[in-house]
Amino acid sequence: MTASARVEAILADLTLDEKLAQLVGYWVDQGGEVVAPMAGEMVASTRYEDATTHGIGHLTRVYGTRPVDPVERAAWLWNEQRRLRTQTRPGIPAIVHEECLTGLAAWKAATFPTPLAWGAAFDPDLVAEMGRAIGASMRQLGIHQGLAPVLDVIRDPRWGRVDECIAEDPYVVGTIGTAYVRGLQDAGVHATLKHFVGYSASQAGRNHAPVHAGPREIADVFLPPFEMAVRDGGARSVMNSYTDLDGIPVASSRELLTGLLRETWGFDGVVVSDYFSVAFLQTMHGVAGDLGEAAALALAAGLDVELPTGDAFTAPLAAAVRDGRVDIALVDTAVRRVLTQKEELGLLDETFETAPTSIDLDTPAHRDIARRLAEESVVLLTNHGALPLGDEDGMRIAVVGPNADAAEALMGCYSFANHVLAHHPGHALGFEIPSVLAALRDEMPRAGITVRAGCDATGDDRCGFPDAVRAAGSADAVVVVVGDRAGLFGRGTVGEGNDVESLDLPGVQRELVEALVTTGTPVVMVVLSGRPYALDWAVDGPLRPAAVVQAFFPGEEGGAAIAGVLSGRVVPSGRLPVSLPRSAGAQPYSYLHPRLGGASEITSADSTPTLPFGYGLSYTTFVRSGLRADAVVDAGASFTASVTVANTGTRTADDVVQLYGRDVVGSVARPVAQLLAYQRVTLAPGESAVVDFVVPTTRLAFTGRGGARIVEPGTVELWVGGSCVDRETETSLEIVGAVHPVTASDERLARATVRTAVG
Repeated sequence: MTASARVEAILADLTLDEKLAQLVGYWVDQGGEVVAPMAGEMVASTRYEDATTHGIGHLTRVYGTRPVDPVERAAWLWNEQRRLRTQTRPGIPAIVHEECLTGLAAWKAATFPTPLAWGAAFDPDLVAEMGRAIGASMRQLGIHQGLAPVLDVIRDPRWGRVDECIAEDPYVVGTIGTAYVRGLQDAGVHATLKHFVGYSASQAGRNHAPVHAGPREIADVFLPPFEMAVRDGGARSVMNSYTDLDGIPVASSRELLTGLLRETWGFDGVVVSDYFSVAFLQTMHGVAGDLGEAAALALAAGLDVELPTGDAFTAPLAAAVRDGRVDIALVDTAVRRVLTQKEELGLLDETFETAPTSIDLDTPAHRDIARRLAEESVVLLTNHGALPLGDEDGMRIAVVGPNADAAEALMGCYSFANHVLAHHPGHALGFEIPSVLAALRDEMPRAGITVRAGCDATGDDRCGFPDAVRAAGSADAVVVVVGDRAGLFGRGTVGEGNDVESLDLPGVQRELVEALVTTGTPVVMVVLSGRPYALDWAVDGPLRPAAVVQAFFPGEEGGAAIAGVLSGRVVPSGRLPVSLPRSAGAQPYSYLHPRLGGASEITSADSTPTLPFGYGLSYTTFVRSGLRADAVVDAGASFTASVTVANTGTRTADDVVQLYGRDVVGSVARPVAQLLAYQRVTLAPGESAVVDFVVPTTRLAFTGRGGARIVEPGTVELWVGGSCVDRETETSLEIVGAVHPVTASDERLARATVRTAVG
């Protein structure tokens, strides 16, 4: 990379110890605040004062390790940055990084919907708006780098980290993730793409497990979101994944971290380690004999900064450099990148004179964004006339279920409440987050609401069933709220380290729902979860509820969003960003499967999902018609497709227009369906619009037999419908000419315009 003269001058003046200090973080607050297994034993025992003698590269989670008052903590941080500037020889302030997956993970900060809900909303512009709001809060607090977004493509819902992911479709992940990157970086905070790459394909859905994905699947499914975020979003930081790909730990892969990321894609930012992953090269992967070897492998691969602390990049790496095992040029390259990042962030000129004295991290503007995103993300799965409930005088509603009055069930694993406050029982939450029950009481003040838990989220205690059934039997409607509790490493039912072998609802929640259905009272089942569950019984079983609503951890305004959908104030418009699985035994599964990956007459096992990717109902009806496309397009060029969408119902509502394609014949096995473009459209009753898509043929690119990504000539089927399997209106086109090798200058993103329908 080319660095400024200023950076080169600073680099030339640094000693080895000062250089290495720039390549590590320090977890100031760690102490007894252990938020992950092995954290206590892995964190370096060096005192903070000693660790920062030569300066420091990063300060780890200054706000996000324990509940601290933001104003008081900002005052400490400003003082500490001044100390680093004036009382260390290098005089270089630290980058402060924090988690920001569902909003800034700090006490009193707004908690937004989890990324799986972003995917369900299919609204990149709103996600970018959220990113800007989160970034503004972070910058106000002196935070420079956010450890988000997660661009892992969902392959197996048994994996606990599904709630951190956006979708099972790489294009949805890429477009929405890139929007978040742009929003965050517009506010002056560097986004960190994670987890590069393949993490979500871990064996049997187990965290940190090996990945057995071929190079074509890596190139065509897992890499495109990262490439979009780097090339189109300008992401400034990337974090390695913990996993190994075909036996090579990503943290030691020069092919990925340098060859692909930097030399092919042109990334010139900073690669940071996922927490402890440099040391894991020794302790978990067994490819290094000691921490010095681990540091050498990571540095040579192209990993620049060890987070959260300097277990390997300090004394072990220093020894390896001094005895000639590691070339100092590798250290210089990493330090040059870090100093350039600090220059970009303004840290080399910042004097930290005045800390903020008043900070509101959950303003009305934050809550407005959270509300809109939550409302757009709620997916109506079934409705047999039970919804909307309305708000009739005297309506008797039994509100049942373990998640009905549980605000924590609205938040994801990386929310501050579930990630950190769970270790501080009794501590004030710091912001308002009404439960579904509280929101229903506000939404429907004229209804008579009876509350019964029925059962816990986990366990097999059924003693609450009889009381819940009696309440249901005397009600006009039942709202039963079931699903997950997010947490980490065994604390909860979903989240990092909470992988499962079954996709049944946790505990005895299904039994509770079915017991309520037997009363004959219409039952509306609301699922608050961080993964899609096997709900075939609830969709088309003999004891199915009268309606099923899916919400993926919708955040602080999620209770109100769900209540609005139940009452009818909000018309549901979310679409499934991941197939609703039939069973755990059908996993891993993707709608992007080739012909042999679906149901067939040559196997008795059926992998067909209960509901398909892109599916979602509304309180109105839409008709999509008249799909037209260019008849012929050159390989490597773009084609235009147009479709008319009409609201044929009685409510103003949003449709998510989904354009799918399929290569009829390919030189390698191709998916039976692939999302090529999508667009949200708001239509009043009786209104119609024409959606014009401009689609680069590179949306149909794949890795050919020679190992390069190409666009092949041939026939492509196109369709638009209510999901990936709904061919409501169809056409086709021919890609002609020679095979087109995909290059860096090729377009990756489809564009859409919406115009008033003619006639």
